[in-house]
Amino acid sequence: MAKTNKKEPVVKKDPADPEAKKGWRISKQHKILAGSLLVLFSVALLLSFISFYIYGQKDQSAVEQLTDRSTQVENWLGKFGAYLADVFVYNGFGMASFLFVRLLFLTGAYLVLDLPLRKLKNVWFWDLFAIAVVSVLLGFFATFMPELGGVVGYETNLFLQDFIGKAGTLMVLIFGLIIYLIFKIKISPETIKALFERTKKEIGEDLDSINTPVAESNSLYNLEEFAVDDEPDEEMEEPTLVIQKPQSQFEINKEALKPTISSASELILEPTLRTSSPPIEVTPQIETPIEETFVIEKVEEEDIVEENLASKLVADFGLFDPTLELSNYKFPTIDLLKDYSTGGITINQEELEENKNRIVETLRNYKIEIAQIKATVGPSVTLYEIVPEAGIRISKIKSLEDDIALSLSALGIRIIAPIPGKGTIGIEVPNKNPTMVAMKTVIASARFQEAEMELPIALGKTISNETFVVDLAKMPHLLMAGATGQGKSVGLNAVLTSLLYKKHPAEVKFVLVDPKKVELTLFNKIERHYLAKLPDTEDAIITDNNKVINTLNSLCVEMDNRYSLLKEAMVRNIKEYNDKFKSRKLNPENGHRFLPYIVLVVDEFADLIMTAGKEVETPIARLAQLARAIGIHLIIATQRPSVNVITGIIKANFPARIAFRVTSKIDSRTILDTQGADQLIGRGDMLYTNGNDVVRVQCAFVDTPEVERITEFIGSQKAYPNAYLLPEFIGEDESGIKFDIDISERDSLFREAAEIIVTAQQGSASLLQRKLKLGYNRAGRLIDQMEAAGIVGPFEGSKARAVNIPDLASLDQFFNNEET
Repeated sequence: MAKTNKKEPVVKKDPADPEAKKGWRISKQHKILAGSLLVLFSVALLLSFISFYIYGQKDQSAVEQLTDRSTQVENWLGKFGAYLADVFVYNGFGMASFLFVRLLFLTGAYLVLDLPLRKLKNVWFWDLFAIAVVSVLLGFFATFMPELGGVVGYETNLFLQDFIGKAGTLMVLIFGLIIYLIFKIKISPETIKALFERTKKEIGEDLDSINTPVAESNSLYNLEEFAVDDEPDEEMEEPTLVIQKPQSQFEINKEALKPTISSASELILEPTLRTSSPPIEVTPQIETPIEETFVIEKVEEEDIVEENLASKLVADFGLFDPTLELSNYKFPTIDLLKDYSTGGITINQEELEENKNRIVETLRNYKIEIAQIKATVGPSVTLYEIVPEAGIRISKIKSLEDDIALSLSALGIRIIAPIPGKGTIGIEVPNKNPTMVAMKTVIASARFQEAEMELPIALGKTISNETFVVDLAKMPHLLMAGATGQGKSVGLNAVLTSLLYKKHPAEVKFVLVDPKKVELTLFNKIERHYLAKLPDTEDAIITDNNKVINTLNSLCVEMDNRYSLLKEAMVRNIKEYNDKFKSRKLNPENGHRFLPYIVLVVDEFADLIMTAGKEVETPIARLAQLARAIGIHLIIATQRPSVNVITGIIKANFPARIAFRVTSKIDSRTILDTQGADQLIGRGDMLYTNGNDVVRVQCAFVDTPEVERITEFIGSQKAYPNAYLLPEFIGEDESGIKFDIDISERDSLFREAAEIIVTAQQGSASLLQRKLKLGYNRAGRLIDQMEAAGIVGPFEGSKARAVNIPDLASLDQFFNNEET
């Protein structure tokens, strides 16, 4: 273990590792800034170099007097330009310094256009090579004009002459020039030879065209005149294709190919000299493979464009921002919440000492000695951690729960034996003066504000007075249960308030079911911001149990549609899908869209089961099993999740559970699969479990006026045109509805959709979605309109609708009859 610990800090990042390079990447704005600077500097160099060769002699004496403002220079860039020209041209490389202008300009342009700089490596190498060779070559003329080669070229030339003489220096420079021509310009003996042969061939063709007999040209013109004057239009096209050069070529080819071709091919070639129709047959045979190769190249180019389209769109427009439509949306301020606390938890030292002494005394009465005891004060409960002496059985302490409660004269004593992760036994004792946990203190905590979760929920504070924050997306569904008046509705308000403070309206939508009709109606004001509903309903908050069935089935349709989108996008969950959509890798024209999270909140689930029964249970079970991957999460509150209320299938998919106070241990085991909820003190005191440990939390309190202020603050801002519309769902009992048969209200795609349905002989909305690339709502309305017109039959459950018109001819007759 020691060796592995020593090796970890010694690990070095490979410079070639792409992860190591990420820290050195420059943003696009910095590239544009640096590129613009290089382009402008190259222009400055060009102006200073040109003006140096015009006024260079006049500015030589002023270069050393840059700080003297009285000194005047003729350079177009002033003293700075004269200094640059003196450094680069006179004391540098002379005329070859103009290549520095090219290099800097190209580098700046590549940075501005965000092109890869690695393509400039060869340009920099060969240009610097050319600068050195040209500068040394111009150094031969230093005695006549020293500005041509500069000081570097002159001194390098003299250095070479001292060792190899002028002839040797010239040969070295010629060898450098040959290197440049071969490797940079790619000149080889074959290219020179091909150039001479091509020139010779062109001269020969020109001589042939000059020496062409006049008789042939006259006969050609006579044919054209004859075709124009005497022949009909069909024969005019044949002589115009017979030109002089193809005739001579066919004659040459015929003479060359006579020993190798058959008599049949000779018979075909002979008419080509008399008439011009065979060239019409030969020409498409020659062009056909060229067209095929162009088609293949075009397909490859399209593939390349499609692969780079997403990165290009991101570079041009940035990542897709789902909050752009409500870009000025402001989250609720913390001042809208009320602070009920009186400056934190008050510790009563006398109460702690008294409870400690009573616990120790009660355990000693049963011959249980304690080695150590520690108290942790929470808002409503104090946890006493005891370490018993060696040899004491934990089960013996656990059986003294009621005796300790009797000695402390307290309600809700709960013994945790042992505390998970610790070698201690916990005894939770309610405080005589509990402190209320305000929602304001929970929302303002750093644990909630800095939470990097998809759907963060601040439930309250633990016994150690820490803010308890969980992620609804990882639960993935939440079951809340407890007796009447113990805080379930306040807990739901705390959940909704947490999401309103953390998530933008484009990121989460709520489907609220309130059989009580008074608990969740406060959220009506944020209907067009956060709520989702069916298209044909007026109120987004569902209070009628009969409408809950359609809403739940509509969520199942939304779930199926989202899974289809995930399948097409080749991703596994909503987070990967939305990341891919934000990166502009999914085309909205193919039906893709940004998917917000949908949270279904049911305040009294037992009431729905009593009134609807199986019709509610089936969609709830489907959503609980499948909906977590596509961002649909359920929060269900009920008084007692018994078998007849929540079946085993549903309960198995709710690992996250919150239990408020219940009346019996049986109810506690029903909710949490363990006891403890019967020993809570009520008023928001709850136990939370997510399939492992049980955590005691004091739920944050949010009152009705606070919720009203929050919803008014959100509702007064700019909203979407409508609430988030769920897909339409038509139940079996709605199949006999009389639809309006007003032709003027039909969809513009009604006829095209009818032709698709009649051709496929399948009355399906999903077929119209695929063929016409429509959304589910519009495709469903088209099916309803076709049912009203009699083109398709009524709804038959899972089966496709019957098509009443057999073919397209009958459909045309149907439309003609309607017009008349």
